[in-house]
Amino acid sequence: MLRQHGRGRPHLIFTMEETAHEQVAPLNQSVTGDLRLHEFRSRIFRNTRMLRVWLPPRYDTPDNSARHYPVLYLNDGQNLFDRATAFAGVEWQVDETADRLIRQEVIPPLIIVGIDNAQGDRIKEFLPYRSFHPPVLRPQGKRYPDFLMNEVMPFVYERYRIARGPENTGLGGSSLGALISLYTAMDRPGVFGRLLLESPSLFISNRRILKYSRSFRQWPEKVFLAIGTREAGREDKDKQVVEDVRELEKSLRRAGLDDSRLLVKIDEGASHNEAEWAKRFPDALSFLFGKASGT
Repeated sequence: MLRQHGRGRPHLIFTMEETAHEQVAPLNQSVTGDLRLHEFRSRIFRNTRMLRVWLPPRYDTPDNSARHYPVLYLNDGQNLFDRATAFAGVEWQVDETADRLIRQEVIPPLIIVGIDNAQGDRIKEFLPYRSFHPPVLRPQGKRYPDFLMNEVMPFVYERYRIARGPENTGLGGSSLGALISLYTAMDRPGVFGRLLLESPSLFISNRRILKYSRSFRQWPEKVFLAIGTREAGREDKDKQVVEDVRELEKSLRRAGLDDSRLLVKIDEGASHNEAEWAKRFPDALSFLFGKASGT
């Protein structure tokens, strides 16, 4: 395990679990709080990636030693916490946002798990259906729910104090990471009570997932759904991605999700990138886990 202490801590500590060897490194100014990195081998996907586990303030204090915490799993973990690993050097600022909202008592303390993507195999892992745009004829996304539930989640449960039940379990992502989150929530109903969908790629495979959603009823208790109006960079495509989100919203409304369970944001002028998702993350986290919701 590699343990990163960010702002407000004296240094980074690299801890090799096998040898218990510690080595002091320079302060990582991009990380706020206690971020722990685990090299994780998947038997299902037959590859290795990093899991990034962000712990809330006071997690390790003696008075919290018996406390169990809600958890939010987010895809594309490289882009969440650290500028050094984020796409184009722009992160979601998940650590800064969660730390601030917890200290302000807007949300309860929670654990956030960033699941790194598989880099060259990212598209294959995030696509549940065959696709011609992008061209993926052997998608692996139908394995993703098993990867998450039978590998990632047990790994996290064994090492951290995670509260059980859908009301304490969230899942989310952006773009294709949102697509596979939506697919997983429908494939494994009743597991995830909080769902975060940022700029979901609903157009994939001739909008097959939208067709699936029309008849689906067992949605998570809370869903945050957002899209920008300038995501594709072309007027006709920009209009279509917004219409796709509106269609998904209609399916959710028909299934009984009112404003207390569903928050939809159509962000005027926003494009498709980490900076926009970072701007909307405070609203997403507050809505999904906010104390006013009874969590």
